[in-house]
Amino acid sequence: MPPLPCPSEPALTHYTGPLLTRATGTALLDAVGRGDAIWRGSLDLGRSTGEAHLGPGHWQWRDQHYPYPGKLKERTLYWWDGEAFAPVSRFSGSLIKLVPTEWDVPTFEIDGIKMLPSAKESPLDDARRKVALVEPRGKRVLDTCGGLGYFAACCLEAGVAHMQSFEKNADVLWLRTINPWSPDPDAPVSGGRLALTHADVTDAIAGIADGSMDALLHDPPRFGIAGELYAQTFYDQLARVLRRGGRLFHYTGNPNRLTSGRDVPREVARRLERAGFKAELALDGVFATRR
Repeated sequence: MPPLPCPSEPALTHYTGPLLTRATGTALLDAVGRGDAIWRGSLDLGRSTGEAHLGPGHWQWRDQHYPYPGKLKERTLYWWDGEAFAPVSRFSGSLIKLVPTEWDVPTFEIDGIKMLPSAKESPLDDARRKVALVEPRGKRVLDTCGGLGYFAACCLEAGVAHMQSFEKNADVLWLRTINPWSPDPDAPVSGGRLALTHADVTDAIAGIADGSMDALLHDPPRFGIAGELYAQTFYDQLARVLRRGGRLFHYTGNPNRLTSGRDVPREVARRLERAGFKAELALDGVFATRR
């Protein structure tokens, strides 16, 4: 297999400082108001618990001192940017924002549109059910649109042999460095099994050899934003790189047919069939096997 495109920028180091929500910020201030010397809880979205030592004008966590936060908004995560607690968001033509959920594991939004399901379960649990369909253990898996990396995290957990993940949006890659639930390709726990490349998969897929992938995970933005990722030409490329018998899960969501006038999941299934797959509707997308 020829080398895949290299990332266009250096790898970004994962953030290790505190993450605040409105609830944790309020809990810290309430503890100070009671005269407590220590607040116990999680400042990394439930990944771990620890102790914050509370002083009269500042608090200490992991040997670093921070000022007490001001007013924090709902549905917003805050990180320490070196000067203040700032929202975990960026604007580069679109507002991209990491959003807390009741499950600890965050979702993210682009211009206010939620990119990952979180109403009924954790986005990570949602990803785990979809990943299970392609049975990644011991396989080479292509992750076309990496997002926050939850497909990758579940594949690593399930014993994937190697995962090649692409993400086009630099701001989404930055969110991954803040989000403690996003897998770090350079972390020892990844064991060198995850390669994350900053690239547009519609271009990068040309560098992947025929039949070199055992399974595919395709989680594109909605059709109106990224129609090229639903095109017949792209599905033909997916069929080319996937070995015979290989499995694919394609997230489509459940757009309202009455308002959109389209049945996107069935359109996708028909195009995948033309590309050489046997396809059926599954979960909130399409499951297919390469014929």
